Amino acid sequence: MIENLVFCLNATVPIFLLMVLGYIFKITHIFNASLTKGINSFVFKIALPVLVYKEMATSDVKEMWDWGFIAFCFLATLASIFIGWFFSFLIKDKPTRTEFTQGSYRSSAALLGVGIAENLYGSAGMTPLMMIGAVPLYNVAAVFLLFTGRSEEKINRKLIKKTLIGIITNPIIIGITLGIVRSFIPVPILLPKTLGYVSGLATPLGLMALGASFEFTAAIKKIAPTVGATFLKLIGFCAIWLPVAISLGYSHEKLVAILIMTGSPTTVSSFVMAKSMGYDATVSAGIVMLTTVFSAFTLTLWLYILRTVGLI
Repeated sequence: MIENLVFCLNATVPIFLLMVLGYIFKITHIFNASLTKGINSFVFKIALPVLVYKEMATSDVKEMWDWGFIAFCFLATLASIFIGWFFSFLIKDKPTRTEFTQGSYRSSAALLGVGIAENLYGSAGMTPLMMIGAVPLYNVAAVFLLFTGRSEEKINRKLIKKTLIGIITNPIIIGITLGIVRSFIPVPILLPKTLGYVSGLATPLGLMALGASFEFTAAIKKIAPTVGATFLKLIGFCAIWLPVAISLGYSHEKLVAILIMTGSPTTVSSFVMAKSMGYDATVSAGIVMLTTVFSAFTLTLWLYILRTVGLI
């Protein structure tokens, strides 16, 4: 029992200690807002895409590819969006309903997910395949939800075009796609150490920047929708989809990827997108903060349960 707990703590504690460091760097003025913004941009546009590119380029894609797993991630994400949207009608304010829905389903699949998978298995495992199924849908749904939550206009061709362009130009999706293509080219990887250096920056820099982005006062301004979305994100969706995944025979790396998809904290992108589309983003900021803090305990608990029953 103790060995299982240590195994799980080794996967999660280093992740959250890096975020604590980031917050300490913020309050001691080592990280300022401009630096944090720059690090976030570098991690999202360069380091994480290079990381997933390297993972896919050096993997046996034919061996690991699983359409059924990708479809499961897509359908589970789609169903989670509708579940979050259904519960949002308990909230009177329409913009708050939208922020609640987005915050309840969007995960830090790339940043925290890859970090946890690497701590468990030494590689990103099945996380890139999970991202293929889930991440484009995260973005599509977020754009549509945020647009309709602030405007009475109907979904139009311009919005659809903007959404599609956003997916196609998503740096992480580009990195995964290029990595898949590269895996079929039978020549050695060029500059492997350089790729390793850049990709190695993704997790530590990204997590410290995430910690430096925390605004603890945001979580208490609209506490009810914030706590509700946090519960769905960290407990509710895991309780629904993990048993379904287990019944389908998923275990080990696939099950960890599904746990990351359903139970990792809400991505900071949800706050950024809400703010950029005219919301006050108070609920979004609170959900990001609460899910990140409490996921240190919930993710460890879920990993411990799965480890104890021999599924990871």
